[in-house]
Formats: sequence, C-alpha cells, structure tokens
Amino acid sequence: MSLNNDFNLRRLERYLSISWDSGALPVIVLTKSDVCKEIETRLKEISSIAIGVDVLVTTSTSDEGYHSLKGYLSNGKTAAFIGSSGVGKSTLINCLIGQTILDTSGIRNDDKGRHTTTRRELIVLPDSGVVIDTPGMREIGVFRADLTKSFADIDELASSCRFNDCTHNSEPDCAVQKAIQEGTLSAERLESYWKLKRETKYDALNSKMIEKEKINHMFSSMGGMKNARKFIKEQNRKKRR
Repeated sequence: MSLNNDFNLRRLERYLSISWDSGALPVIVLTKSDVCKEIETRLKEISSIAIGVDVLVTTSTSDEGYHSLKGYLSNGKTAAFIGSSGVGKSTLINCLIGQTILDTSGIRNDDKGRHTTTRRELIVLPDSGVVIDTPGMREIGVFRADLTKSFADIDELASSCRFNDCTHNSEPDCAVQKAIQEGTLSAERLESYWKLKRETKYDALNSKMIEKEKINHMFSSMGGMKNARKFIKEQNRKKRR
C-alpha cells in the first residue's frame, strides 16, 4: 500500500484477511515513503490493525529504499505482490531485479494509481527465489477470509463478553463495545469486521442464494423478508380501510 493519499486502513484489512486465509505469510510493504511527511502516524495506525504482521517502509527513489524486502526473499520461496493499481509493485520488482523489465506508470493528479500490469507474471530473481507480479485491484471483494487472525484483537475482546454469541451490537456487558467507549478500539474497525463477516457468509453460495441472504440481512430487524412482506401487506390493508 502506498503512503500517499491512496492510504486506506479498511482496504488493508481486506488484503490481510485474504492473505491469512490463503496460507501465505502476509508482510505489509508501504511504498512511496518519499512523499509522506507523517510516516510515524501511519505506522501507528497500521499497528492497531495488523497484529503479528511485519511492516516494511520502502521507496524506489534510492538504492537503500527497498533493501528491507530482500530479507523475505530467498531461494525456494515464492512471494506474491498484491495491492491496488499504482502502489508501486512493478517498480519494486524492477528495483529487486536491477533492471526495468516490467512496465510502470506514474500516479494521477488525485494520487490514484494508473493500471499498468494486466496479467500475472512470475519472475525469477537472481539468487532470491521467485516473485509474482499481479494486476492492481480497483476493488477487492471478499468471499473467503481468515478473520480470526486479521481481527485477532476483536476476537480476544469477544472472549470477555457476557454472552458467547454476542454480536457486539446492543448486548449488555459487551467487551467489544466497552473497548470502543474507552477508545482502545475504533468503531470503524468493528464496522469493517461486521462487513467482512457478512461477505464471508456468502462463500459457496450461488448468485440467487447470495441475493436472498442480502435481502434477509436487510430486513433482519423485522425477522427476514417473509415477515417484511407480511408487514407491508398489513400496512396496505390498513390504508385501504
């Protein structure tokens, strides 16, 4: 993820969730540190959501700016670079190789990246194993994710809730809501957790089943779509009287 205006913690949570689920060991690589004046603040923000994950700060503007990556690359290992368009994946790989073999583009005026890589490409590094460059993602939907690792802080708090099936919404003695009130957990992180949990419910469902699940969730406060239809019919009867 880049350290410019495209920096996004909620997106990073999604990448971490699918990375843990894949069985790979995630490492956060922050690019374009040369354009960021608040690196320490960014690192503090990331530390609150990236539990147990190494974080590297890089730049492609100096020879030393990307050397921290080399400690994670060695013969017999394969590293896959994933991230949004224009974060600098291809540029970093070019730096690691020592020559420009992958096309790169500059950023737009709004700091969003330009989509350059259009296919996955496997590259053998000199004495440093293999890296895979992937196309930048405009959006990242999640159907499978390991939330127990990417949201380990919420899971740990949940173990102290009064109820084992606490939804961390309005139940009494909810440790998660207490952490939000005390400022040790952000409401945005809990909302992200809920959102990803809803999305992973759709794993292995076909499009019709997914749509039904979404509608039932939409009307969950009324007991599902079936009860919502009954309510609407009853309201219509009252109007006709």
